[in-house]
Amino acid sequence: MILEKDKLNRKIYSLLLVTLFLGTASMIGYLFQKLEFSETNIVIVYILFVLLSARLTSGYFYGILSSIASMFAYNYLFTEPYFTFQVNDPGYIITFIIMTITAVITSALTSRVKQNAVESSRKEIETRALYQLTNHLTDAIDMHDIAKITAETISEIVSYKIGFLCFDENGVPEKSFVQQVSKEKYIYREIDDIKQIKYRIEELRTAYYISDEFCDWPIYGRETILGILRIPKEISESLKDSQIKLLHTMLESTALAMDRLRESKQRLKSKEEIVQERYRGNLLRAISHDLRTPLSAIMGTAEILMDMTKEQQEEYILVSAIYKDADWLRSLVENILNLTKLQEGKLVINKQYEVLEELIGSAIGHFSRRSLEFEITVDLPEKIIMIPVDAKLIMQVLINLIDNAMKHSKINSEIRIEVMEMESKKEVEVSVIDHGEGITSEDLPNIFQMFYTSNCRITDVKHGIGLGLSICEAIIQAHGGTIRAENRQDNCGAIFRFTLPMEEKI
Repeated sequence: MILEKDKLNRKIYSLLLVTLFLGTASMIGYLFQKLEFSETNIVIVYILFVLLSARLTSGYFYGILSSIASMFAYNYLFTEPYFTFQVNDPGYIITFIIMTITAVITSALTSRVKQNAVESSRKEIETRALYQLTNHLTDAIDMHDIAKITAETISEIVSYKIGFLCFDENGVPEKSFVQQVSKEKYIYREIDDIKQIKYRIEELRTAYYISDEFCDWPIYGRETILGILRIPKEISESLKDSQIKLLHTMLESTALAMDRLRESKQRLKSKEEIVQERYRGNLLRAISHDLRTPLSAIMGTAEILMDMTKEQQEEYILVSAIYKDADWLRSLVENILNLTKLQEGKLVINKQYEVLEELIGSAIGHFSRRSLEFEITVDLPEKIIMIPVDAKLIMQVLINLIDNAMKHSKINSEIRIEVMEMESKKEVEVSVIDHGEGITSEDLPNIFQMFYTSNCRITDVKHGIGLGLSICEAIIQAHGGTIRAENRQDNCGAIFRFTLPMEEKI
């Protein structure tokens, strides 16, 4: 409504200006006639005011209207018979035609020059505004700074009352947005319909969304929505094509600045995490190395004391508990050392062809003291199987899986190790099967995650901190194999299966 009224006012102003110039030219011409100046001078006066009409009004229409009106005014006032549109001298017809053509051409050229000047001025303003926006965005320290700079710069070009709503890293609108209300003043306005705004923008299929008060122009980043530029509806609907094009360019510059700021913060955060992780790894490695020697001494002394006493004696039971706890700590230390090597990429795999039966035997021998409490059976094919592996790492996998089976099985229950050669895939599959409590459906998808421990059953705290199985997975994957866990179908218990290639992959 306001825009239509402005257009009407401009039209009335232009018509009044043309009428004023036409009247002024006629009065000057009448004065020239009284002074007995040549009629050519009167024609030139009319052409002069046609030029002024074209220069001070908008568009070609008023200049052409002034040209035609001037011709009729000259005919009516300054050719015989006066105050009529009749012509006694046919030569005046040629004069009228030439006068009209000259006035129209002059008016058109003047209007074009004026439009070119306006266009050049507009482009200069837009270029300066875009440079100013880009220059100021480089100094922004956070998203809200970018929002204020963008709202202020666009407000100077379009109109004030431009708003900017930021989205967080998850693509959710903030609870308030900044709005530029004057050249040096902005306010924050609360938002009540955050979910509705998010839904509207996500489902948007046009350049902007029209609400009751604003036209919301989304700002898209590389991965998510970064924000919304809120332009009052009456202003947005009156934007010219050139202004819309400039607006898109500015929004792209804003999006690049916001993406760059987020990436910078993410890099800084990642750098800090890397430094913290390095310090943590160094600390764990130092502690683990320092614990190895006293643990080995404790276990060795405990073994000597166990050999010197009988199983029925109370001293044997106490020393056996010391040995088990020290063995658990030693296993934990080994897992922590392997974990730090895996995370830092320093776990070097030295593959050599090894006899799988010997690796399993060495892993079982590791539990020489505890193996008497369980019935460990091994099912091997008749053929000797040799596989290219790092013997120490694969033994660590077998030790972790057997230890895991012992933790979750009752005393004197069976733990079975099965080996099966899959010739079609050129792989060997090793399964560690226990008769324990099995794996709950909640734990099964997460069982190989680092530091994951079950909350579904009560266990002794020393049973683990969730490293053993995740380390097994990392070692097996580094060898080009796979590992998985499942529950037994025939009885209670769990099965851990891993595969290893039988040939070295080039």
